Amino acid sequence: MKFNHTSVLLQETIDGLNIRPDGVYVDGTLGGGGHSYEIASRLSDRGQLIGIDQDEAAITAAGERLKEFGDRVIIVRSNYRNTKSILQSLQIEKIDGMMLDLGVSSYQLDTEERGFSYRYDAPLDMRMDKRQTLTARDIVNGYSEMELFRVIRDYGEDKFAKNIAKHIVAARQQSPIETTGRLNEIIKAAIPAKMRAEGGHPSKRTYQAIRIECNKELEVLRDSLEELIGLLNPGGRLCIITFHSLEDRIVKSAFKKAENPCTCPPSFPVCVCGKVSQGKVITNKPILPGEEELERNSRAKSAKLRIFERA
Repeated sequence: MKFNHTSVLLQETIDGLNIRPDGVYVDGTLGGGGHSYEIASRLSDRGQLIGIDQDEAAITAAGERLKEFGDRVIIVRSNYRNTKSILQSLQIEKIDGMMLDLGVSSYQLDTEERGFSYRYDAPLDMRMDKRQTLTARDIVNGYSEMELFRVIRDYGEDKFAKNIAKHIVAARQQSPIETTGRLNEIIKAAIPAKMRAEGGHPSKRTYQAIRIECNKELEVLRDSLEELIGLLNPGGRLCIITFHSLEDRIVKSAFKKAENPCTCPPSFPVCVCGKVSQGKVITNKPILPGEEELERNSRAKSAKLRIFERA
């Protein structure tokens, strides 16, 4: 299947990066290379773009799309949490900008055998990096009822999390849950008929939760942001596109803390904690897709872009 993915908030992200032709930039979620193509096209021969992605299909597709830029673009198969060590291996100390698009690609959602979507009956997988051993099947069949409840409640924000976890555990006692089709049936049975009629597809929140757990998405984001900000040159910018409230909260909080890290009580006349601001938040409110983009790409609906600039 061809790697198809429409880049979300493309122009807004490019504008937000404030690209210098001779600068060094990182696309930490390369995908099909849509954002990277626009970044690379604005760089001179003295500029550099490092594209990072953990999905083999994305690496192949982006490599083909970006090959016209030659040595100006370096592509690495890895997770953006490893950005610092990747830059060190390239003898790069600081960068002038970085972007993350945290959404699942259209290719991943639309490729049945990847097991990301409740729209197909396929093996439960959901790995963004197929080199990792943990799969959605392992989570569904191996986690305790309490662990499943926690994952679905915290990452899916589903008010029926307790009942869904209970139904999953009961069903797997009969036989292992191997496919998305069977998981859909189990989730459907756990949600009252009235709510199924009103709330969209009953599996949506549970699938989001299992995918986040499988790929440790929030953990990686939370653990990486401070280090990524520290990699920026003065004036360098970090642009992050999120797709649900859990991600957006983490980014908003991290940017706010980097802007104002002081832990002194408000009653203190001067700061004595010694924590210095790392820069400023450019977007007090997130940038959202416009009506024209939403008409072209319905998957942009929940996208939010936040930008931080290094002092």
